Order: sequence, then C-alpha cells, then structure tokens
Amino acid sequence: MGLFKSTFDVIRKGLTRTRETFAGGLRSLLAGRALSNDVIDELEAALIQADVGVQTSVRLIEHLREEFKEGRIKKGDEVLEFLKNELKSYWPEADRRINLAEKKPTVILVAGINGSGKTTSVAKIAKNLRDGGQTVLLAAADTFRAGAVHQLTIWAERLGVEIIRGQQNADPAAVAFDACEAALARGVDVLLIDTAGRLHTQHPLMRQLIKIRDVVARKIPGAPHEVLLVLDATTGQNAIEQARQFSQAVDVTGIFLAKLDGTAKGGIVVAIRDAVDIPVKLIGIGETPDDVEPFNPETFVDSMFAV
Repeated sequence: MGLFKSTFDVIRKGLTRTRETFAGGLRSLLAGRALSNDVIDELEAALIQADVGVQTSVRLIEHLREEFKEGRIKKGDEVLEFLKNELKSYWPEADRRINLAEKKPTVILVAGINGSGKTTSVAKIAKNLRDGGQTVLLAAADTFRAGAVHQLTIWAERLGVEIIRGQQNADPAAVAFDACEAALARGVDVLLIDTAGRLHTQHPLMRQLIKIRDVVARKIPGAPHEVLLVLDATTGQNAIEQARQFSQAVDVTGIFLAKLDGTAKGGIVVAIRDAVDIPVKLIGIGETPDDVEPFNPETFVDSMFAV
C-alpha cells in the first residue's frame, strides 16, 4: 500500500524494553569473554528465554558452534554481530504491503482474541489510511463484548471517519453485510471490519468469524482482500498457537503484532516467523493512533541491537 512508513528512530524508541533487556542481556553475557561451549550453552538458554523460540535458537546455536569450531568466531563480543546478521537473513523476501483491491472498496478483516489490542490496532490502521488520503469506513462487528462498539465509535469520532454499527449481541455477519452495502454505496476506498474478539479455542465463535468472511466474500468479489490477525506480543509463545488456529479458520494474510513496546522479549517476532508462514506486516509500538510501523526485518533487527 505504501502508506505505512518505517522509521528507524521511532522503532528503536518503541523497542526500548526489548533492546535494554534482550540485547543488553546478551552484551552482559558475552562482553569481554572468550567464546567457549559453556558460554554458547548460556547463550542458547538466553535466546529461548527471550521468546526467540526453541527451533530458531537451536538453529542459531548450531551455526555458531560451527563458526566457533572452525575458529572464525573466538570472542563473545563477535557473537552479537553474528546474531544480527543471522537474524537479518532469516526472513525470506516477502510482500509485506497491505493488499489493495483492483476495484474499491478494499476490505480488511481484523481478527484476534480479547485483550490483544485489536480495536486499538484497527484505529491505528484507520488513521494511517486516512492520513494517506484514503477514505475509510469502520464496521463494528464486535457485537458480543460489552463496550466494544462504543470503544470503536469513540475512535471513529476522534479520527473523523464513518462507522457502521449494530446493537450489542446483534449478528456480527449482519453488521458486516450492512457495512459492505454502505461501502459500495458511498464509494469509500477501504472498509475496515473489527470482528468479535474470540479465543482460538472457542469453536462456535470461530465459525462465526468464518461466516463473516463468507458474507463479505459474497457481497464484494475478492473480499476480504486482507485478513489481519492482531497478536499481543506480551503473550509470548501463546501468540504462535493463536496464529496457527486463526490461519486454519480464515486464511490469515498478515499479522499485526501489537504491544511490542510493552515486552522485553521482542524475539517473539522471530519465533512467529519460524512457526507459521504468515508475514508480520505491521507492529504496534505505543498506545496512540500514530504508534504503528510497517515491519521491516532489517530495521527491526537493527533496532533490537542498537546501543
């Protein structure tokens, strides 16, 4: 979409806790020490504790042991640069832009469990789109959670965008249908649908999410053009299971990793890459509508390791 702009300084600030704890902890572990098998064992444990993930940590450590055995890395201080380069090369080339429809409206379906920061993330996306010159219509299809419609309505008023909403406990699919009709009639560029927050283990609610997707698809050809899953970075490894389950249900096309500023374990981005073949497209690094950045692996890794 080209609307979300990546800014190193902004991401660096947003990752302060991760940078200080993750990279700072690694520096404390490695600085001034000769590399040895014992030090490498300690490093492996530190990577796993930072939510990098067991598989990824094992792969990184195996490569490091080879480099150490061949004499190419001898000092702990050299390991940080090794890790930076390894992590940067870990992500394959991928299109991380938000998918656009050839004919408007573009429909973006946003899913996620309660408490993930989903509704706030919807507001962040809406503001960025609006600031980029797009007309945006919000759909408050999270009708089951008390106050959810009210919360999104407040965001709509603050951002100056229109909203379609239903009564509490109304059929979310019906709200989505009405929103599609309104988007077509009003000629808006983007319809952004906030769906009911649900646990990935609640199968009836997951079926309701599938119903919303199907209703949207029947009303607007090719829709939804983007299915974004909001994950709370502070939940660590549990976020990975959510990604698996939601993807099986509604073919998630991208991940919005929220609350990265609130965790000292930014390695969860790496673990997600290892566990599921879903690109992280956006990251939330603060509480205001402006605190959203496109995910760029190289910028992200540089920010994690920045002094």
